[in-house]
Amino acid sequence: MMQYVDYLRKQYQNPKTINRMLYGVKAWYHWLIHTGKRNDHPCRYLTLKDAKYEDIQLQDLFTSIELEQLMERKERYESVRIRNQVAISLLIYQGLRLTEVEQLRIQDIDLEAGMIYSKGMAKTLPRTLKMKPQQIMLFYKYIHEIRPKIISETTNQLILNIRGKAMSADSINYLIETFKNYFPDKNLNAKTIRQSVIANLLKEGKDLRVVQVFAGHKNPTSTEKYRQTGLEELKAAVLKYHPLG
Repeated sequence: MMQYVDYLRKQYQNPKTINRMLYGVKAWYHWLIHTGKRNDHPCRYLTLKDAKYEDIQLQDLFTSIELEQLMERKERYESVRIRNQVAISLLIYQGLRLTEVEQLRIQDIDLEAGMIYSKGMAKTLPRTLKMKPQQIMLFYKYIHEIRPKIISETTNQLILNIRGKAMSADSINYLIETFKNYFPDKNLNAKTIRQSVIANLLKEGKDLRVVQVFAGHKNPTSTEKYRQTGLEELKAAVLKYHPLG
């Protein structure tokens, strides 16, 4: 795997391209395990520390209505549909990072108060976030009906995979990847979803400080960069639709 990563670094300059290819390899190994062809995952915990570009691509952001579409996909099994909706709702309503979703525990969900506690991580502060009304019944059904039936190991982790084990951030990322056909002209991933949630709140006129606390940003300048001006929106539209863009 490290030889392959070294090869990718020689072929591509953009770290995002290399990471995207690594995600593809990880998804392949997840599929091999799921189909019984392998029992091990040689790169499950492999994370590249290459510098990433932090520019926000406005043409890749999603409206709140577009994000809601991710909650509407039908699944073959009811348990999978509910689990997927729980995971996706944490991204589109609370704007959590993948690792923050992964580390959520049952005790972090207060259904009576309608609150979710995120411990934060290196780049984000701990915070308590309000649940959407539609999330409360969804989470109740998942926690009290679906999760007890599928769990196969002793864990307090909220999100479980189809085998009843703690679901990793990479697996949640792979889940998001399966929705790419919904928006073939945009870069759909957990990062652009979070960027969209933050940008939409500012566009709605929410106070910068309020959005900063919501996002868990340690510095207000991290939130400020999500503000959009009319000129920026026009530029994004040109980049997306102009034949020479």
